[in-house]
Amino acid sequence: MSQTSALPADTDVMIVGCGPCGLMLANELGRRGIRAVLVDAKAGTAFNPQANATQARSMEHYRRHGFGDEIRALGMPADFPPDIAYFTRMAGYELARFEMPRAKDAKDVIRGLSGSWSAAELPHRVSQKYVEQVLLKHARKYAANSVHFNTRLVSFTDHGSHVECITEPAGGGQQTVTRAQYLVGADGARSTVRRALGVNLSGESGVQREFMGGRMYAVYLRCPDYYSAMPHKPAWMNVTVNAQQRCFMTAIDGKEEFAYHFQLKPGQDEDAITDEEAKRQVCIGFGVELPMDILSRVSWTAGYTLVADRMRIGRVLIGGDAAHLFTPAGGMGYNTAIEDAVNMGWKLAALVRGKAGETLLQSYEDERRAIAVRNTGFARKLADSLGGFAATPELEMAAPEGDKARAVAGEYYNRHARIEFNIPGFTFGARYDGSPVICPDGTAPPPDGPNIYHPTACPGGRAPHMWLDDGRSLYDTFNLEWTLLRLRPDAETAGFESSFADAGLDLQIVDHPDSRLRELYEADLALVRPDQIVAWRGTGAGADMTAIVRQVAGLA
Repeated sequence: MSQTSALPADTDVMIVGCGPCGLMLANELGRRGIRAVLVDAKAGTAFNPQANATQARSMEHYRRHGFGDEIRALGMPADFPPDIAYFTRMAGYELARFEMPRAKDAKDVIRGLSGSWSAAELPHRVSQKYVEQVLLKHARKYAANSVHFNTRLVSFTDHGSHVECITEPAGGGQQTVTRAQYLVGADGARSTVRRALGVNLSGESGVQREFMGGRMYAVYLRCPDYYSAMPHKPAWMNVTVNAQQRCFMTAIDGKEEFAYHFQLKPGQDEDAITDEEAKRQVCIGFGVELPMDILSRVSWTAGYTLVADRMRIGRVLIGGDAAHLFTPAGGMGYNTAIEDAVNMGWKLAALVRGKAGETLLQSYEDERRAIAVRNTGFARKLADSLGGFAATPELEMAAPEGDKARAVAGEYYNRHARIEFNIPGFTFGARYDGSPVICPDGTAPPPDGPNIYHPTACPGGRAPHMWLDDGRSLYDTFNLEWTLLRLRPDAETAGFESSFADAGLDLQIVDHPDSRLRELYEADLALVRPDQIVAWRGTGAGADMTAIVRQVAGLA
């Protein structure tokens, strides 16, 4: 595994950006033996906490790679309550609380859930900084990957047959030319790759709200006395609602580290904020004066609902924040980026191997851009709800009018929390209907909404999950590449087997003659893609299996 200043002169995929999207893509490619060069101008993985909510679907993908338990062990102690709590101030009145299962209970809890939460994994509350470290560690295990921090992309040229990429040390120096079959821009909101492509972002920006709209200020801090000073049960997410300042604060390690984000007032000079002023602002939300150390601080803008007009031009693709910008409500940005990487990973591998064509390459944009529009729309509605409550001075009054105001706020935020944090529809319900590599079967997909998920094997969506009698997750029986679920013992599969073999694609027949699975999938056979999406289902009788394989594999 290369970690030197010398970049290879030739690779299969050049990945710009070593955030969650780029690193997850490196794991998808590395596991398949596809050569990838990763470059990032930063010195290493993230120092600041950034995203803090790993949704259950991302955890299912981490499980697929074998490091789901490693991720779940990170962040806060296993018995720390990952609740979402709302306060007037953190040492003041508690207004509402949404309780979540603790990490130590996650495996037992998920096995007892069904319906909308029929899944292999529960969500996990962990800082992105820790997730990136795991993703990097596992990406480096693959000999095909070559990771280069302190290295920036200068320019690239798509020659039609390959992409010529020019890089140099982040501080300047000798340039290197690398020839790649494909280039992926996972290089963040100010993406060099997206800008060089001339691709614009469309949607809403500059949305102003009382909270979660406009300029925000983030303070990463260490405060060892916080939990001993607070009168309430700890929580992962702490939101303050008062007339003086609005903020949210996430617990990073469950002991002393926190990420505190407060709304800047109109006209407030963010450049004039010193360490001492940052501490003062944090203590406003605390409601008490506590000693603390400032680890970092930076301003940022809330109110984005932006999606790139294109996510692929020629042999160049973009994903993650390079392709979509969210207001961070519901944790949707980072998790959407992980799904981008998963979607493009198996497709780029097939293209590099010469086992697919233009249709499969284009299907990345066809599938993921629609989901980016969907997900940014969900996040916007959540931010509107979070920021739409007007905080009045009565909230902090120790009087009957204060009791009344707090009761109103409590009802509002208890309702909001269930809308923002109980989101199986968002987590599992993304669909690729209309994709050129999905074979529809004439059935109608279920309604789409963030808070209800309808398990269905209607082609284009996530394969429905079930726990097997032997204790395994159904997903643990899937092949790395293509899986044909045979849910009736005498269902004919020879045509699929020969067609996949002729195409040079890896297919595994997985038998589960369980009547419950047959009822769940409503078919004798279900063809599941490498990203656990149902591509086709049916009985197999009379089907043109060669045509089906050519379509779903992007060979048509």
